[in-house]
Amino acid sequence: MIMEQEKQTGVTFKDQDAPILYCKDLMVSYGKSVAVNKVSLNIYPHRITAIIGPSGCGKSTLLRTFNRMNDFVQGINIEGEAMYQRQNIYANNQDPVTLRQSIGMVFQKPNPFPKSIFENIAWAPKLNGYQGDIDDLVEDVLKKAALWDEVKRRLNQPALSLSGGQQQRLCIARALAMQPEVLLMDEPCSALDPISTARVEDLIISLKENYTIVIVTHNMQQAARISDYTAFMDMGNLIEYGLSSDIFTRPKNQKTIDYVTGRFG
Repeated sequence: MIMEQEKQTGVTFKDQDAPILYCKDLMVSYGKSVAVNKVSLNIYPHRITAIIGPSGCGKSTLLRTFNRMNDFVQGINIEGEAMYQRQNIYANNQDPVTLRQSIGMVFQKPNPFPKSIFENIAWAPKLNGYQGDIDDLVEDVLKKAALWDEVKRRLNQPALSLSGGQQQRLCIARALAMQPEVLLMDEPCSALDPISTARVEDLIISLKENYTIVIVTHNMQQAARISDYTAFMDMGNLIEYGLSSDIFTRPKNQKTIDYVTGRFG
């Protein structure tokens, strides 16, 4: 798969880890409209992979393919391969709920439950039969999300009382409470102010030590700042994929050059 992708993109990959996620000739369509067109992509463990491209290019659809969030879209059709830990994500015996415990997701707009800060973290693990100390789990993931010091004295207060940036970090902590291996993030900073964005970016960088992260972003500067790999998409096609340092300083495809220099998009 690595050799195939090197041939497709013209990039020689320096990171020889086996991919934790990959897709091959993946096609996603809504009726007659093709959103993702024969995309092949490797996602490497403990790396941050950014997916960039203009609005409507298919990047969020591709992201949601990896944990079957597209299952909720009526009339969607998926062809090709999408694999997690060498297991077919769309196999008949694959339980989507179990899959989403391993591949968590954080959405564009913070969406805390109308519960306390504590229950936002504890509710899903308790529902799924978590056997450990739930207080320790809540503290641990809030620390990982760089939120513990700000909320430790008000865990019983409503999560909706938090600021937007705090709510997003709470949603990240909530996803981490399910102990995933992979964290998908769909424009996680687009609704945040610059200070909150910087805090979330620092958090994302710190998380890659223990998690694999895939982030969709319209913000090319953000992708350049935080990601190890970048995939550029346009009109459903993967135009170029490689090390972020290469994509943003010496891209090989003219479309990529035009996009990262602001000539379109």
